[in-house]
Amino acid sequence: MGTKQTSTVGGHAGPAPSDPAMIRNVVLVGPSASGKTTLAEALLAATSTINRSGSVVEGTTVCDHEPAAIEQQRSVGLAVAAMHHGDHKINLIDTPGYADFVGELRAGLRAADAALFVVSAAEGVDAPTQTIWHECGAVGMPRAVVISRLDAPRANLDAAIESCREAFGPGVLPLYLPRRESDGTVSGLIGLITGEGQDGQRRDELIEAIIAESEDETLMERYLGGEAVDEQTLISDLETAVARGGLHPVLPVCALTGVGVTEVLDGIIRGFPSPLEHPLPEFTDPQGGNPRTLTCDPSGPLAAEVVHTSVDSYVGRVSLARVFSGTMLPERAVHVSGHGMADRGHPDHDEDERVAHLYSPLGQNLRETPHCVAGDLCALTKIGSAETGDTLSDPSEPLLLTPWPMPEPLLPIAVTAHTRSDEDALARNLNRLIAADPSLRLDRDSETHQLVLWCMGEAHAEVVLQRLREGGAEIDTEPVRVALRQTFAQPAKGHGRHVKQSGGHGQYAVCDIEVEPLPRGSGIEFLDRVVGGAVPRQFIPSVEKGVRQQIEKGIEEGQPLVDLRITLVDGKAHSVDSSDAAFQTAGALALKAAAEQAGLVTLEPVDEVEVHIPDEHLGAVLGDLSGRRGKVVGTEPEDAGWTTVRAHVPSSELVRYAINVRSLSSGSASFSRHFERYEPMPAALRK
Repeated sequence: MGTKQTSTVGGHAGPAPSDPAMIRNVVLVGPSASGKTTLAEALLAATSTINRSGSVVEGTTVCDHEPAAIEQQRSVGLAVAAMHHGDHKINLIDTPGYADFVGELRAGLRAADAALFVVSAAEGVDAPTQTIWHECGAVGMPRAVVISRLDAPRANLDAAIESCREAFGPGVLPLYLPRRESDGTVSGLIGLITGEGQDGQRRDELIEAIIAESEDETLMERYLGGEAVDEQTLISDLETAVARGGLHPVLPVCALTGVGVTEVLDGIIRGFPSPLEHPLPEFTDPQGGNPRTLTCDPSGPLAAEVVHTSVDSYVGRVSLARVFSGTMLPERAVHVSGHGMADRGHPDHDEDERVAHLYSPLGQNLRETPHCVAGDLCALTKIGSAETGDTLSDPSEPLLLTPWPMPEPLLPIAVTAHTRSDEDALARNLNRLIAADPSLRLDRDSETHQLVLWCMGEAHAEVVLQRLREGGAEIDTEPVRVALRQTFAQPAKGHGRHVKQSGGHGQYAVCDIEVEPLPRGSGIEFLDRVVGGAVPRQFIPSVEKGVRQQIEKGIEEGQPLVDLRITLVDGKAHSVDSSDAAFQTAGALALKAAAEQAGLVTLEPVDEVEVHIPDEHLGAVLGDLSGRRGKVVGTEPEDAGWTTVRAHVPSSELVRYAINVRSLSSGSASFSRHFERYEPMPAALRK
């Protein structure tokens, strides 16, 4: 298994264009093992950015440099590799294909202007990739398709193209076809636009799709009338068709032999839009006011966003930024602004920091660059307050960009420091992780006293735990506990007597209370119905304080009482020995006595769950929900072939549901949850 060294800084200068028109930002998207990282290696080698392609199996690729990625032989984080092709700079953004790392994928989509979907010729399209395709369509991102692994034993290009057309729509059309030798091997590609191809039907379909997006409204009629269309016109209209989302070219590639690699590079330059054609999101001031629209202008006000954060043992925190407007320069101050993610453990913050150096990333290697213009990506080191999703701007004109929508983490993992000496390292590394990964949420549960990391799934959790341990923290995991409540089974009376005599003043307090359960969600009520001054007025708040403290503590430790009305009806006091503390104690004793008489009902939290599921898996999901003591409250047909199921399920049954529902649906289902109410827990389940 290969190993990687820590990040290196310096060496050859990174590419630094001054014109956004000469930049292409492309995100690689596709299922795990579809060949994205291998394709990236081939593109880097073809542009002489690296001497030779690395190997995923050997752990020597540019983009998979984390120990977890090398060990698992799959991408677990976003990586950027910048290269030159001709006069253009290409920022290639490699993203993980596994559903657990959708947060990294969303970051890649934010940084890019176009998406290259990589689909294996031996596998076709899976459901998560189809979902991402539609997500890109919703934000108007241009897309093309690479059919990879043409040399795989079960490779079938025609079947893969049809799989893409079924999943992505009829706009998916091949731009090239493979040239096969007599032994069946692929020796090169045949271009359909140039007229080389022998498949006249596919060529006609492609050209008609390109012309349909042409600005020349007469071109289609002339073409159908038999007029030849020159290649340059078709290529120009191809970019228009791709940018508008009406056409998604398919390029076959065999990364290991190099077939199709040059065509992919040319396709990125000639078919994908530059940052100038990408509409920018809206910016505001850090308080959310004064909205303004910027353009991709290197001379405009500085506006950039941290799209990814990593922590390296050698260079420290590395922030990958997409510059939307203006020009980032070294040795300049920037304003760092982060708002709107407090629920993920990112408190709102505004700081001015100094940028020392700028780098063009090549995986973990950082090549110094003199500037980063609007539309380009760069890496910054040692910007201590910057977190993923933060906005970087000029201190004289601070700006804020609303963070991109992040998926909700739904798999809880409870962690503890292995020893007391590990606690500081654990806290330090947790802060780093939260700053880098907005798909992660940290809860410090005040009731169960557990430290809970909410992850996207099992694979995400494994990587998070490995990163914690690599940071020097010995940690353990433990079962996640669900906070329970209790209430009275029936009305009851309680007598509390606290009488002690010792040297000096004694302690004397007696109180009688009546307790009755209230409807769920009513809260706690305390009433005073004492007559005749049996409990002096100054001690009635003391009784209430003692009762409420016992309610919060619970009769059984860690299970607070809820939904009760407590009425103080009688008591006794002593002119010398009664005190605030004595009546607090008497109130607590009275509540305990009433609880013993009434009996307690244990309540468990119940969540409302919404599961978005393909119809072919609907029966399995419904059966599983029933087995989790769930009550289905509705099913709603959604898009063709999909259904949303709403159910009420005890929280304790959902601890590992993120893993189970994915298994039941071959990775296609998604779900959300929110607290609904408390319900009595069956006696058989109480420990």
